[in-house]
Amino acid sequence: MNSNTEGVVMNIEVIKEFVMQNWLVIVVALIILFFVLNVVKTVLKWAIAIIIIAALLIYSGISIDQIKQTVTDVQSSTMDTLKKEATSMMLKEASKATYVKGQDGAFTITSPNVEIKGRTQSDKVDVTFRGISLGEWKLDNETIRTFVEQAQENRTAPAS
Repeated sequence: MNSNTEGVVMNIEVIKEFVMQNWLVIVVALIILFFVLNVVKTVLKWAIAIIIIAALLIYSGISIDQIKQTVTDVQSSTMDTLKKEATSMMLKEASKATYVKGQDGAFTITSPNVEIKGRTQSDKVDVTFRGISLGEWKLDNETIRTFVEQAQENRTAPAS
C-alpha cells in the first residue's frame, strides 16, 4: 500500500470511529435537520441547515483552517473558470461590443455578456462578466486589447 492509499484508509477509519462514538449526536442532528427542512419554508430553513451541518463538521474535528482552505480553493477555481469564460466570450462577442467614451477619458465597452470600464490613459480595466465583477485586469492581455480595438471600430463604423 502506498502512502496515498494509507491516508484514505486512515480517513475512513477515523470517520467510522467518529460515527460509532457519536451516533446519537448524528441521529439527533439528522432528525432536527429533517424537521427544519420539512416545517420551515423560508430562507431561514437553509440557514439553520447550514448551521447544523457546520456544527457537525466542527464537532467531527474538521478544523476551521481546513474549511477556509477548501472555500479559498473553490473560490479561486470558480474565479479562474469565470475569467476563462469571460475571455472566450470577449472573442465571440467582439463584433457586438459597443464603445462609449465619456468626457473625462473614461470609457465603457458593453457586449451581451461582458462589460469593461476603464480610462484611456490607464493600463488597467474593470471587467464584469454576466453581472459578476471579475476585478481589475491589465490591458497587456491580447484578448482584452483585441476586444477594445474591435469595440472602437464598431463605434466608428457607419450605421447599417
